[in-house]
Amino acid sequence: MDTGTHLLFGLGLGGLALADPFLAEHPSGQWAVMIGTVLGSQAPDADFLLKLKSYPVYLRHHRGISHSVPFLFAWTGLITAFVAVLFPEIPWQRTAPWILLATAVHVATDLFNPYGTQGFWPFSRKWIALSAVHIIDPVIFTAHLAAIALWVFGGTRVRPGALFAVLYVFLALYFIWRVVERRRIERRLPAQDPSTRPGDRYALLPTLSPGRWSVLKESEGGVYAIGEWTPSGGLKWLDVLRSHNGPQVDAASRHPDVQTLLRLTPFACVQVHPRDWGYEVRWIDLRFPARRQSPFAAIVLLDKRGVPFRSHIGWLNGKTFAGGG
Repeated sequence: MDTGTHLLFGLGLGGLALADPFLAEHPSGQWAVMIGTVLGSQAPDADFLLKLKSYPVYLRHHRGISHSVPFLFAWTGLITAFVAVLFPEIPWQRTAPWILLATAVHVATDLFNPYGTQGFWPFSRKWIALSAVHIIDPVIFTAHLAAIALWVFGGTRVRPGALFAVLYVFLALYFIWRVVERRRIERRLPAQDPSTRPGDRYALLPTLSPGRWSVLKESEGGVYAIGEWTPSGGLKWLDVLRSHNGPQVDAASRHPDVQTLLRLTPFACVQVHPRDWGYEVRWIDLRFPARRQSPFAAIVLLDKRGVPFRSHIGWLNGKTFAGGG
């Protein structure tokens, strides 16, 4: 999820923690647990500090070990110790479970979007992405805002522990429904596609609109169809891309930036563009069709001998990446 959504989860879980009478009634209890859950809700993304080394290094490690099982306990221990220093009058045993929950919820919710995480490392190195909710889900975001507003402006009549318990039961059911709904629609895609062939692989990806899904189809020969599915219109194809091959692709595919992108996405279309100075070889991550004009991509520039001399990985922001500068 995005940073804002994780922050809302941190605030909401801080409210849920007030179901503990000790934290609710102690003068410092609410502040102690709120600081703890907010920090816990952000901690796994501390790997953003790797950007100080380089953006490709950050991408290689983002949502990796920092989102793993051992680090759930490492983050919890560090944050609990910090909160204990700030609020020595609050027993750490009271805040630690809520900090652990906030950290775990961060990792768990990240599993549900198309980016995914290595959340089960070291038991499994598999990258898990359930692709059931968008990184910014309007239902999750709005529900949190409504609950927090009711807490802030509802006065003493509102019991935050009960309020946020209801919220998270609702959101748990919402996450389950999204997973079930995605699988239901995805299973029916071949029957709705008149151009389907044996061996075609379909993927359904969430969008900002809960009722609209992006659709990818990978066919034999590196052909990718990009489309959308809506309840009213069903399946509709919007574009077709074909992956290129050849010595330029082979030469560029060994570059670390390309390897990073291929580790992040199972849907990468590669295209070779001849230039005056050589070749531009571009791998495009097809998981974000709404950003086709500014895709997430890895680009390697080759001279006329096929030797890489420049690279880039990240969002292209509508700019042409060219050699010479």
